[in-house]
Amino acid sequence: MTKFVAKLQSRLVREEGATAVEYGLMVALIAIVIIAAVTLLGGNLSSLFNTVATSV
Repeated sequence: MTKFVAKLQSRLVREEGATAVEYGLMVALIAIVIIAAVTLLGGNLSSLFNTVATSV
């Protein structure tokens, strides 16, 4: 019975660690997507705002 409880506890600890790593990877990927979007759209938005500013 004690061995069963020990195995169960070790699996729970491992799963929590894996979950934290998975969340970390998701946050990193989301940050990369946001940085790429801002980099790609930043120039277009800047020129759009300049066009609107000169027409006003």
